[in-house]
Amino acid sequence: MANPIFQFNISELSKDTGALKETFEAGNLPAVAAKLQATLHSLEDVRLDIGVTGAIGSGKSTFVNAIRGLGDEDPKSAGTGVVEMTVEPTPYPHPKYFNIIIWDLPGIDTPTFQADEYLQRVLVDRYDFFIIITPDSFTARHAQLARGLLEQGKAFYFVRSKVDVDLAASRSRRPSTFSEQRVLRQIREDCWQRLEAEGLQDPKVFLLSMFELGKYDFGLLEESMVTGVESHKQHALLVALPNLSEAILEKKASSLRQHIWLVATVACGINSSPVPGVQDVACDLYRLIHALEGYYHSFGLDEDSLVKLAAQTGQPLHRLLEVIQGPKTPVTKELVVDMLGQASRDASAFTQELLNVPVLGALATCGISFATVYQMLRLSLDVAVEDAHMLIQTFLNITEHRLSENSNQ
Repeated sequence: MANPIFQFNISELSKDTGALKETFEAGNLPAVAAKLQATLHSLEDVRLDIGVTGAIGSGKSTFVNAIRGLGDEDPKSAGTGVVEMTVEPTPYPHPKYFNIIIWDLPGIDTPTFQADEYLQRVLVDRYDFFIIITPDSFTARHAQLARGLLEQGKAFYFVRSKVDVDLAASRSRRPSTFSEQRVLRQIREDCWQRLEAEGLQDPKVFLLSMFELGKYDFGLLEESMVTGVESHKQHALLVALPNLSEAILEKKASSLRQHIWLVATVACGINSSPVPGVQDVACDLYRLIHALEGYYHSFGLDEDSLVKLAAQTGQPLHRLLEVIQGPKTPVTKELVVDMLGQASRDASAFTQELLNVPVLGALATCGISFATVYQMLRLSLDVAVEDAHMLIQTFLNITEHRLSENSNQ
């Protein structure tokens, strides 16, 4: 009887591959793998450009840093300050995903601001979408820019930054009647009313604190950005976004799961060689190392991300490592070989199931290799997702504890 884990994977795999039936009709595995390698590269390496604009002191440079997982003092961070630091559009590649470029754009608070001239100056066609930030009320200038973007067919999102400052001020003035939800509702309604008064219908406004990015509307902004970009760019943006909400974490996991069969097919069909100590399995170990490193980078489980999280939370690194089930060392050939050995135990049942799905017949020609690689990647991804959930919960618990202490002082 087939292992139920493999039965589940076959059902999932069949749905994933249905859209690429023509590719599998190429027949032999090398031909299939060559086509899928091009598909994989296009999904992982597609370029995406995000323009971030706003007035002086709005927090746009801090946003450019935060969305890339950096602090303002990081060597790769955008310059921040109370005076305009950006004179020309300045690109800041994501530190882990160089195909994702966040552009810090010049401020829009000059007295003679004209949207058409500004958009021409920053080369509007360069960007996939824009983030328009203000630390207080939106003005006619923001609306004028938005109308210019609409005319150019460009997506944009309004961000009302520094809501933590407004909340702190309200709490200080009215400690006995303070309500966070009421203050946030008032800020949101003010944003809508001002933008609608300037002729913008149903404006998308997100309330953020750049220094508590995981709170308020950042998760909603992430989801909107992903669904708003072209479908072939959604995966690239997803994996690069900070892990600050359970919802975005699940979207990442779902997207990566849909690509496991792509990675496994390419690993087995191109540059494959026998895996030492794992009987009947041949694959490209370096492709698998790259895939596993991608999981750890995307879910913030690599060493650099964990060190930064430890600094943010004030926790020693070893405390964070204690909640992680997956590997705590760099991904090496030896580690991948060991993981393949563990995954190969029931892979023969999976191979038999492949033969029952006509469109997947080409995969079965590589015998147990595909089944083993697929299972190893799936199990590794599941562990990485669970570890990321644990880290998010740890981060949120520490943040809530600090906020509780501050409100009681």
